[in-house]
Amino acid sequence: MQRNQLRGVAPWAASILPVLLLAAGVTPPAQAGQDHGPIVYHIARLPSLGGTASAGSSINNRGWVAGFSNLPGDQTRHATLWRHQRIVDLGTLGGPNSSVAWPVKNNQGVIAGIAETAELDPLGEAWSCSAFFPGDPSGHTCLGFVWKAGRMRALPTLGGNNGFATGVNQPGQVVGWAENTVHDPTCNPPQVLQFRAVIWGPRGRIRQLPPLLGDTVTAATAINDRGQVVGISGICDVAIGRFSARHAVRWDHGAVTDIGNLGGVAWHTPMAINDRGDVVGFSNLPGDQGGRFNAHAFLWTKRGGMTDLGTLPGDTTSQALGINARRQVVGVSCGASGCRAFLWQHGVMTDLNTLVAPGFSGQLTSAGDINNAGVITGEALDRETGERRAFTAVVTEVARTTE
Repeated sequence: MQRNQLRGVAPWAASILPVLLLAAGVTPPAQAGQDHGPIVYHIARLPSLGGTASAGSSINNRGWVAGFSNLPGDQTRHATLWRHQRIVDLGTLGGPNSSVAWPVKNNQGVIAGIAETAELDPLGEAWSCSAFFPGDPSGHTCLGFVWKAGRMRALPTLGGNNGFATGVNQPGQVVGWAENTVHDPTCNPPQVLQFRAVIWGPRGRIRQLPPLLGDTVTAATAINDRGQVVGISGICDVAIGRFSARHAVRWDHGAVTDIGNLGGVAWHTPMAINDRGDVVGFSNLPGDQGGRFNAHAFLWTKRGGMTDLGTLPGDTTSQALGINARRQVVGVSCGASGCRAFLWQHGVMTDLNTLVAPGFSGQLTSAGDINNAGVITGEALDRETGERRAFTAVVTEVARTTE
């Protein structure tokens, strides 16, 4: 599965304000402006752990941002939490790297992600985690983790060596995928072991989710508060998507359903699901027989099925990465000149950079998630230094039209 990779009190105070307004029953600017005119965002860069790359992958309704930040030298990265004007290094499970790679969404302070252990993989696998860490694969085993109140806990596998955690709902269920002990002939070296989508209960109990008929592997990428899970079903391949994602699927009470695709044969990957059951992600277009990444962002709804959200003008690929309760979608659109963060709402995809208030000189390259107050997080490029920093984008004003 592919995934693109504060100064002061005022920006963080602004990011929390919409959440407080919602709790008090007051309509925040983002919601008020939906039917009245364009919205304008204030951008706040978030501090780093010393490296030149960081990104926000998740933002919950309390305004907590989770993602990753590189350490000095940019050879390793750690899962990171930005909360109440301070940065928290979540650490690892004993190995060099960790990350929060998916929108987590839990509002009780529970975070899920991936972390390397101190042990080397006995089968020499690169595993899914390696695509989300800098440099060459470290060779260490990697597991899904749950972090709460300063403690990181490893999640069990299905008997194999590696696992991967993506999301947590409010009841505390965690989803992801884990290796079992089956040597799957559909795996491409160095991958050896089969893996299956799993739900870990609040106490770590693990439950498998079945593949579609004819497939051998599955991976769960998101769960909502109703317990609906989305993910992929396919063959083992290289364990980072492609033909592992031959089908985008949804599990409801354990039953698996194919939710369709945009015409290709690979990379059909849901990324997030809201409590209405709306699903966003990316799916290859026709002409990808060799598994080349050629995806467009999609929105799937129970009534409308899968809709191609397209790309920003001039771009060729896009990925929808996050969705909130108001069906606002964020993600990334890429072309020959690079990648740009987008906001999709009311049927229109907009370059998030065109909605930024004056004074911000960077380029918003990816939007990883959006919470119910409309606060966005992702990655921003500093054009002068080349550094990439996690950011929050908060609505500060609405340009109302005359009715």
